[in-house]
Amino acid sequence: MNLDKKIATRQSFGEALVELGKSNQNIVVLDADLSVATKTSIFAKEFPNCFFDIGIAEQDMIATAAGLATCGKIPFAATFAAFATGRAYDQIRNSVCYPNLNVKIAGTHSGITVGEDGATHQMLEDIGLMRGLPNMKVICPSDDIQTKWAIEEVTKIDGPVYIRLCRLATPVIYEEKSFTFGKAIMHGNGTEATVFATGDMVSAALQAQEELKKQTIDIRVVDIHTIKPIDKEMIVKCAQETKTLISIEDHSILGGLGTAISEVLTDECPKKLVRLGMQDVFGKSGKAQELLDYFELNAEKIVKCVKNIDSF
Repeated sequence: MNLDKKIATRQSFGEALVELGKSNQNIVVLDADLSVATKTSIFAKEFPNCFFDIGIAEQDMIATAAGLATCGKIPFAATFAAFATGRAYDQIRNSVCYPNLNVKIAGTHSGITVGEDGATHQMLEDIGLMRGLPNMKVICPSDDIQTKWAIEEVTKIDGPVYIRLCRLATPVIYEEKSFTFGKAIMHGNGTEATVFATGDMVSAALQAQEELKKQTIDIRVVDIHTIKPIDKEMIVKCAQETKTLISIEDHSILGGLGTAISEVLTDECPKKLVRLGMQDVFGKSGKAQELLDYFELNAEKIVKCVKNIDSF
């Protein structure tokens, strides 16, 4: 992991769209008056005839994307996660998922790292909303390389996909696109604990792993980039091989990654899971890193949890 090189996954998203546009004439991109922030403006500059700014009308954006999908296009509809999944939920459910249309929804600015925009814009429920919909798949990439792979990969999937992206620049973890949709990535094979993480929390988990290694505590970190369908085999393997299970996410602990893992454990391998994340609260306005520390979504919290698991 390169802590010195940080790139926001929304930036990676914009760059990946341009590469797709060069190779696939069916790619179209829609935005809801936030193209500079979501980075779809990069695609708009290169392919103005394949870009549609629908304005501040997220429901219309999703409905339009659904219509384009019926014509053989592969639409990417992008806006802040709060608007993409909250304001347009009805259209996603009934106009995209029910007819199982080939629409890709990109929710940027997810979680509390939206920062100063505050609780109204800090979407902490989007994974829960999207993973509960039949036909919808959910992916939450952790860095620049993985995001570029994910954007290319979802075009190979026929049907709805929700892609969760981050505003904050995060460390580059990977060197190459060696990923498989639906298959988690295990870093290390320690037996003291498994930390399941997704999105921007993967880098925090890896930092905790390094700190614990200095204290002769060997853990494994599992990057669950695909939340639906989730990698049941990996979860069961870790439950059987490690003493402690922890999940961490920049999302509510209700309905998100921790819930998805708990469902697998209940069905396949009953075991306690400590869920770190937003504890059924709204966010606050503040600088992104300060908020991560305030809500203890960081490596320090993971280290404390591993070392004092009985108090959690």
